[in-house]
Formats: sequence, C-alpha cells, structure tokens
Amino acid sequence: MKETILKKFAEVFGDTDGARVYFAPGRVNLIGEHTDYNGGHVFPCALTIGTYGVARRRTDDRLRFFSMNFEDLGVIESSLKEIKPSREAGWTNYPKGVIWAFGEKGMRVPCGMDLLLNGNIPNGSGLSSSASVEVLTGFILKDFFGFDVSNQDLALIGQYSENHFNQVNCGIMDQFAIAMGKKDHAIFLDTASLQYEYAPVRLEHSKIVIACSNKKRGLGDSKYNERRSECEKALEELRQKVDIRTLGDLDEETFERYKDAIGSEVRMRRARHAVYENRRAVRAVEALKNNDLEQFGKLMNESHVSLRDDYEVTGVELDTLVEEAWKVEGVIGSRMTGAGFGGCTVSIVREEAIDTFIEEVGRAYKKKVGYAADFYVVEIGNGPCVL
Repeated sequence: MKETILKKFAEVFGDTDGARVYFAPGRVNLIGEHTDYNGGHVFPCALTIGTYGVARRRTDDRLRFFSMNFEDLGVIESSLKEIKPSREAGWTNYPKGVIWAFGEKGMRVPCGMDLLLNGNIPNGSGLSSSASVEVLTGFILKDFFGFDVSNQDLALIGQYSENHFNQVNCGIMDQFAIAMGKKDHAIFLDTASLQYEYAPVRLEHSKIVIACSNKKRGLGDSKYNERRSECEKALEELRQKVDIRTLGDLDEETFERYKDAIGSEVRMRRARHAVYENRRAVRAVEALKNNDLEQFGKLMNESHVSLRDDYEVTGVELDTLVEEAWKVEGVIGSRMTGAGFGGCTVSIVREEAIDTFIEEVGRAYKKKVGYAADFYVVEIGNGPCVL
C-alpha cells in the first residue's frame, strides 16, 4: 500500500519530496451501542483496515486534498483562511475540521499542506471512515508541527471538530477507539469519565467477521440526532425522581423502579436500551475476562434485539444480516454495529464456519434485499502511526 499511495501522490502532486506516509485504523464496536452519548460504557477495538495518508508541508497557506476513494473529484483546493464550519463540503470537511479545531484549541496551523488519502474502510459502512480521517489528520499535524497533544487529545479534538465543524452530534467512542487502539485488545471505555482499560480479546479459533449491508447512510441526516434528543429528554424526566447525571448511572432495577417518570412510551424504550445496553457492555467484558466467549456472544445477540425493538435503528438490511447469521452453526454472536440505519454487522464466527457463514448469509441477504453484502474477516490492530 505504501508504494501505491506514494506513486499516486507523485502523479497528483508532481513528486514525493518531503512527503511522509501515515495510517489510522477504522474501528468496530463489539458491544455497547448508542451508550457513548448517554454516559455509558462502550467496547470498541481498532482494526487493521483504515485510512492511509501521504502528506507534506507547503510554504504557503494552500490546502490541496486528493482522495483515491473519490478520484473523479480531482484535487480539491482551498486555503487556511477559507476554513469555516459547514456541513456541505464533502469529504474534505473532515481534515479541514481538524485543522480548524486545532486552531480553536490554541494550536494554529502555520502553513498549508498537500494531502492524499486512500481508505480501505467501506464508505458509509459505519466503521468510522470519518473518525479515521480525523485522527489521521490530527496525527499528521502533531508530527508536522510538534503540537504537544496525546493520542487521547487527538480523539477529543476529532470529536470537537465533528460536533462543531461538521455539526454532527457524535459521541467520543469512534475517535477514542481509533486514536487509542491496541493490537488484540478492545477498549472498555467509560464515556462519562474517559476512564478506560484494555481487555485482551482471545477469540480461540474464531474470527471477527464484518458484514457490510451496502446501504449507505449519512450520520447527519439519519435519525441519530433524534435518538439523542429523545434520550436527553428521558434523562431530564428521570432526574425529577432520581439523582443521576446520565442514563449510564442507572442499573436495570433502578430504571424499572423509576421509568414511569418518563412521559412517553417511545422515550421510555429509548432510555431502556441505553440503560440495559450499558449493563450488557459491563457484563460482556467480564465474560471475556473469564474466557466465556459463549456468554459474550449471547450478550451481542441481546444487544441487537434491543437496538431493533427499543432503539429502532436497525432496518431490514441489518436485521436480515443478523437473523441469517444466527441460523448458521458456528456463529457465536452477531449484532449490528455503529449508528445503524445501514452500515455493518459484527459477528464472531468459528474459523471452520466462516466460508459457510459468508455464503449462506450472503445468499439470503441478496435474495431478500435485492443487492449483495460485502464480508470482511478482520483483525484487531493498533492506533495511528507513521509508516
């Protein structure tokens, strides 16, 4: 990949003098979905697929961006002084947003750059191609200009840029998982406090398989913000009766005791998902620590049911992928992952069943939905790096 993108950089920008090559992973969340903005726990891991970048500093303030994933758009040019928050500027909004966010945090980027990107995360898949680009850009800026930021800071800056520049109300999980990734470990993160621990993922003759529905979705125009505000309203109502800061502060029993304080059945179901999913994430990590992969798989399955019935973020594509996965012998657990409304599922599948899984789930999906899903057998990898 390094040689390929350097060659392309020379083609697009004339030569590779002064250019450096970087990588930031994608991520998948194993369990704990839609809990990150509700003060709960998540359990994501970085992947060995992600975003590759070639970058070099310029002597002026020009920004020249090129993506091998959107070659037909050509080189997109702007300048540092033209950067302003907007939802409409396409993929370049992600690197621009991070440059802007560094400036907002008192770290002004002093000169422009030439940047070429090539991602092998499927676009719109829910494996966080946008957060991968954000962390990659932050890592490049740190390397270029010596900014005193940790990888955890890069995650927070990436989230800040997505919230305030791209105006997408995302939580911290995606950027955190990508910036803090560790090979063969998932990150058990308390999103309320940012306390985290690495938990080894021992899959014992099994693999993580991602199924991409190929139904595209954009976070900003999905019902993501609507779900978020439903949970915020439910939290307000619960706080009239019980002293909590977030939905993540509740266990199931306390929620059941006070749920009648929530003024609508829909908001009650949204909050129930946030509370129960948070507790599932906690129990799932315990199961992994006890080497109980079967229990981990059961919790993944329960997570999907809750996302389907209480949170209503799945849809026919994701439900078909998961329900067909459940029928295949050798599947330990399967659920949708990411924001929903399209994107991907994550399954843990015994090695000897992987070919059957891909064939049978793929066939049933195409028959029901009318187009094909794509499957990726993935490994858990590290965070951003210079290649």
